[in-house]
Amino acid sequence: MRVKQSGLAHTYQLSSLWKSACSLILIMLLALSSSQSLAQINNDLEQYRLGSGDFVKITVFGQDDLMVETRLSNVGVINYPFLGDINLVGLTLNEVESLIDKGLRGDYLVNPSVSVTVLEYRPFFIDGAVKKPGGYPYQPGLSISKAAALAGGFTERANRGNVIIVRKLAGKETEIEATEVDTILPGDIVTVNERFF
Repeated sequence: MRVKQSGLAHTYQLSSLWKSACSLILIMLLALSSSQSLAQINNDLEQYRLGSGDFVKITVFGQDDLMVETRLSNVGVINYPFLGDINLVGLTLNEVESLIDKGLRGDYLVNPSVSVTVLEYRPFFIDGAVKKPGGYPYQPGLSISKAAALAGGFTERANRGNVIIVRKLAGKETEIEATEVDTILPGDIVTVNERFF
């Protein structure tokens, strides 16, 4: 009788350990997938190319007279001290930093430390099967479902698995098939399609 009880207890312990191990593995996989998606978001923003509507800040360490805050126009050209007109549209933040560094290095500064940040991203646009289509301010990490929430939510006929994102890649507008969990970038045009039934 004691052998059977300890055998059952041993089986119960193994079963409990197995469940705990499975739960731990599931938690680790979820954490890994969310960190990968956050890494992807950060990578997308590192490769982000400036466009009209972005509000940027350019600073040079120790040089207050070289600090500029400006919203990029449709042309994307700004007038920067000592460099004159420079076009920022289509450039990454690193490319802008390098451009300004090269322009200031030598004639004006020996070793400039340039920093470019986006204070406010250009808006994204959402239309189709949402209650309030239109343009909305972009926030990093914005998924299609969160974007739809900003637009009053999905309509009853929304097909959340059939979303089209129009995004400028390498200067060309590209259509990307997406679902409600995919992330969007500034300037994206998101269309939520309707179900046929």
